[in-house]
Amino acid sequence: MANSGRDYYQVLGIPRTASADEIKKAYRRLARQFHPDMHSGAKKAEMEKKFKEMNEAHEVLSDPDKRKKYDQHGAQWEQAEAYERARQAAGAQNRGQAHSFSGEGFSDIFENLFGGRGRAAGQHEFSASGEDLETEVDLSLREVLSGVTKRINLMEPTPCSTCRGSGAVKNRPCQACLGSGHRMESHSIEVKIPAGVQNGTRVRVPGKGQLGMNGGRRGDLYLHVTLMPDKIFRQQGSDLHANLPVWPWEAALGAEVMAPTLTEPVRVKIPAGSRAEGKLRLKGKGLPTAAGGHGDLFLTLHIVLPSPLTEGEQKLYEQLSHLRTGDPRAELLAAAQRS
Repeated sequence: MANSGRDYYQVLGIPRTASADEIKKAYRRLARQFHPDMHSGAKKAEMEKKFKEMNEAHEVLSDPDKRKKYDQHGAQWEQAEAYERARQAAGAQNRGQAHSFSGEGFSDIFENLFGGRGRAAGQHEFSASGEDLETEVDLSLREVLSGVTKRINLMEPTPCSTCRGSGAVKNRPCQACLGSGHRMESHSIEVKIPAGVQNGTRVRVPGKGQLGMNGGRRGDLYLHVTLMPDKIFRQQGSDLHANLPVWPWEAALGAEVMAPTLTEPVRVKIPAGSRAEGKLRLKGKGLPTAAGGHGDLFLTLHIVLPSPLTEGEQKLYEQLSHLRTGDPRAELLAAAQRS
């Protein structure tokens, strides 16, 4: 068995005088708090390490024989047991000889071999805050605009049906629940997310994490916000950007057209002589800002041609081609020659 090096009683947060029932209860309580399935990302790897350490401590302290050896020899109890077997075997072979092992010399030899770590100081029960939980939440731009109440699915420990919550089957750790006595099941809560959160924001929901230990406060829930791509609008901070298609004659002559926003469409004025890729600014039609106002909405003009052209439109464009003189590509061609 791998040894974490930490005092097993400290790992489980129990005194050295704890009963078998107290050991079991402490383990179950901590298993609910540190189970890896209740965490994600870098936190999950940390919890896997803690969970393995707890299983190690529980396996030793829940076994009367192993616990007795641990209490006697401390963290090196397995090495001490192996040494004792070797001592007995050597003693049997060399019984009566001057160099046979003696029981009185074992502690000195053990100290030289393993550092002589004796019994660790007893630990008192302590209270501890519950672990924080973290999860991802996807928001649309419209949800960011007004704020939203989201139903969040979380994993919650429930008694394992295989071992009926005991954590063991035939005196061995239950494989279904990894000896914790619990399986992780999904449950949902409702959380309110304020308006104006940005992509990557970490929203704290107090008191929605894991239960504390021995009366400790409950942990918090942290929501990592991801803004979903929108078909119409592109977000840049609190500002929004969108394309606005216009007919050639609307760009040339000017017009009033309807433009989209995150709420209702609004009427905007296209200035006469507008060019392709020109921008219109709609003040205050963006997302909420940290200062309490709103960003802006920028509309990029895209000039589109009717397709297919009607017979009347065809004739009008032919007339226009005769009226307009000059080559719109002349400056481009000259610049290319100079480069």
